[in-house]
This record gives sequence, structure tokens and C-alpha cells, in this order.
Amino acid sequence: MWNEIQKIFRKNPKKLEVARTILELGLCISTDKKVFCGDIEIPYSKIAKALNIDRRVVISTVELILDHKKLKKIFTKIKPAGPSFMELAKQVEFEFGLVEISAESETVGIIARVTDLIAKEGVSIRQIFAQDPELFPDPKLIIITEKPITDITKKFLEIPGILSVSIF
Repeated sequence: MWNEIQKIFRKNPKKLEVARTILELGLCISTDKKVFCGDIEIPYSKIAKALNIDRRVVISTVELILDHKKLKKIFTKIKPAGPSFMELAKQVEFEFGLVEISAESETVGIIARVTDLIAKEGVSIRQIFAQDPELFPDPKLIIITEKPITDITKKFLEIPGILSVSIF
């Protein structure tokens, strides 16, 4: 999907940046050319300011997306994934656990094996985020647990396809 989006915007990196941001944040474009986060409308000017670009670039990107049959299907169906506890998990006083894993994106079954190891430690998982390798140059599997987990780094590294593990 991302490769196709890049091809469509290849001549305009600023529009590609707008499309990427909308996708990464789970924003939705309505058929009446409005951008939403859930039910909250996000003004073009706020997106432009965040990306340090002209508001008209955001408008023309939205128009291009809605004029393209496949992009319209994608961007009008996006929903935000919900709250992320990732930064909260790094705060000691909240006593969450955080595991960040870098892995070969084409390896099958990594999430299943990792969650099995965590379950064997008797720890519940609060959230899992698997960053899309097409959107993130160094994608990570991020797991937030109900409490810090014991050091099972070596066990994680025994899983085929896992390149590195950080436990916070």
C-alpha cells in the first residue's frame, strides 16, 4: 500500500509528507474534504503548521486523495487506534513494563512467540503496537505490560527473526 502511495506523490514530497502524517496518526478524510481524528475535525492550518508547510498543500493533498479511487477508499476508512501508553510506560511511577523489539519484518509468528514468552512469565499485556515496515524505516514491535517483566531478553533473542530487544 505505502509503495503505491509513494508512487502517486513521487513528484511532490510535501504532499507525500501530508499523506504519510494523516496515515500515521490514523486521521480520516471525509468525502466533503475535511480531516478528522475520530469525530474531531482537524483544521488544515493545524496540520500545515505541524508540518511547517503552506495550508494550500494540505488542501491539495486532500483533494488529490479524494480524486484517486484507491486512495479515497484507504483514507476515508482510517480510524485512530486509540490511546498509546508507550510514553506513560516509560515513567517509573506508573509501573508498566515496556518491551521494544526490532525484527525482520518478513518473519512470521514473532508476535505469537513473544506474547507466549510474556504469558509464561505470568504477566498480562496491556497494548501491542507493530509499526508498519513500509511507514517506519526501523520498525519496532512495542509491547506494554501490566508490570515490568523480569529480564528475559535472552529468551526473546532466541526467537527466529528478532534482531534486538530493549526492556524498560
